[in-house]
Amino acid sequence: MPDDLHEWISFEDPDEDRTWLFDVTFLTSPWTCIYGRGCQGVLTGPAEELQQGCCSYGAHFVDEDDEAKTLAFAERLTDEQWQFREVSERRGGPTKTNKAGEIKSRLVDNACIFLNRPGFEGGIGCALHKGALDAGERPLDWKPAVCWQLPLRLEDNTADEDGHVITTLREWKRRDWGEGGAEFHWWCTEDPEAFADKRPVYETLRDEIVEMVGQAVHDQLVEQLSARSAHSQYLPHPALRSK
Repeated sequence: MPDDLHEWISFEDPDEDRTWLFDVTFLTSPWTCIYGRGCQGVLTGPAEELQQGCCSYGAHFVDEDDEAKTLAFAERLTDEQWQFREVSERRGGPTKTNKAGEIKSRLVDNACIFLNRPGFEGGIGCALHKGALDAGERPLDWKPAVCWQLPLRLEDNTADEDGHVITTLREWKRRDWGEGGAEFHWWCTEDPEAFADKRPVYETLRDEIVEMVGQAVHDQLVEQLSARSAHSQYLPHPALRSK
């Protein structure tokens, strides 16, 4: 059996010229974010004590709309929620555009400006995440797209000359970070310690999946997964097969 063997399901979109393809090995796995509970981060060596998670390099925004949405929510953060709010003001805001035209969150002390560090009275972790929870709102509405989508990745590929599109929802892999991903000491979808939830990903990340594929496609996905799980199990995730 190949080390990274996954099962997939696909179906046609009833309203668009599109085929949906889903990584059900990951979606039916018990993966969960273990930030602050054993996450070693994405640096070149183990760095659990830094509590940076996957925030060491800042967030890359999809476009100006993605940036504008996050900036609007950042305006609602208080000093008690965001450790570097005053730093952001002094620097002209929490985002910048680099020479390549990429919009990114600024870095402070080698990590994202929105990341509250160990020792901060308001608690460690993403200030946007905390602000959303304090307001009784969804963190995915406050955070940059790449941040709330992780560890899921949605890709569109044109399948033929007629423009038929294959849209894939899968786990985020090292290669998706670019060349630097190969240098990570640790990545959570490869470690069995992160596969510790009692429910599958398609349930725990329901809101994120709905945002990415739409309610109708999500419902059809769940119907397919539920029908199969009632009779037989899906292939275990490679991280669990290696335990």
